[in-house]
Amino acid sequence: MKKICYVATIPAAVNSFLRDHIQAAAEIYSVTIICNFEDQHLLDGLNAKIIFLAIERKPSPWKDLQVLFKLFKLFRNEHFDIVHTHLPKTGLLGMLAARFAGVPIRINTFHGEVWATRTGWRRRVLKLFDQLVALLATNILVVSPSEQAFLVKEGILPPGKAKVIAAGSICGVNPARFHPDADVRCSLRNDLGIAQAATVILFVGRLNWDKGMLDLARAFNVIAKQNPNVVLLLVGAEEDVSFSRIQALCAEESDRLHYVKFTSTPEHYMAAADIFCLPSYREGLPMTILESAACAVPTVASRIYGITDAVAEGKTGVLFTAGDIAGLTQALLKLIDDVHLRQEMGKAAKKRALDLFPSYKITAGIMDLYSELLAD
Repeated sequence: MKKICYVATIPAAVNSFLRDHIQAAAEIYSVTIICNFEDQHLLDGLNAKIIFLAIERKPSPWKDLQVLFKLFKLFRNEHFDIVHTHLPKTGLLGMLAARFAGVPIRINTFHGEVWATRTGWRRRVLKLFDQLVALLATNILVVSPSEQAFLVKEGILPPGKAKVIAAGSICGVNPARFHPDADVRCSLRNDLGIAQAATVILFVGRLNWDKGMLDLARAFNVIAKQNPNVVLLLVGAEEDVSFSRIQALCAEESDRLHYVKFTSTPEHYMAAADIFCLPSYREGLPMTILESAACAVPTVASRIYGITDAVAEGKTGVLFTAGDIAGLTQALLKLIDDVHLRQEMGKAAKKRALDLFPSYKITAGIMDLYSELLAD
């Protein structure tokens, strides 16, 4: 039986993005997962061998070298036919170890570039790491056409080496999970103390600068003063932006902020929302936009690569220039003030998400790629 190894930094990424792929692969191949120890319960039910390594999410040269050596020994001893890496650090360490261990098929998926918002030497070093990953990998997957074009333009990828599966995304959206649900909408709003008639702006993701959290807070502060019926709901872990800082920026309107640190059911929050907002500065192809779209929720987001694949501008959402807080404010007000437009965009968003990005298409495309590569 052929052997496939998936390498990612954290179990949460495996659970969110790779579960369907792993389950499908396990029906044909022997599957191993390598990630760190965080939230191990998220991997429950996976039909795969799981190996935990102390992979730090942030740069840690000595520990990273130890992980590299352990990966090399694992790959050499296990004789995997395919190693498939995800996320920047495990992409670099995994591709290096797989190349030195002689793994014949080395696949890396680019999800979005950390260096896209960096400047100076940090940007140059991080770009060099991605260039090295691209050289070490035998095959490259990219989650959106616009990200692929960006990587070619920036000299990370040679033209023609990378592939986008179907219309793009890492895993697609599961319509059985993400769909409109009036009962869930009513129940969750009651649980959070949000009026049923309120207009709910939703953000799901890590609270950090790159995601545009400070821009969203400043825009909401203006909007809330004009619209007493609007609520901002944030769902996701704090990183370099704390919820208390967002509260401070919203000052007098902070009583209409709602914050949930973690959820295993983001689909419930999407079903309860009226507008999804992602004022990000960098993305590969944001799954949260596709998932909220499947729940018939239109999007307000920044016009950057990755997002332009996820949103059909003017049809399934409203885009603005990243960093333009006035533009973000006006885009949100456009959907807040026009209920009919919001509903029509929501219907179009649902249809587009299910037509172009269903999860089964992405999983089938990846299984076809494995089969093709292993047949050579």
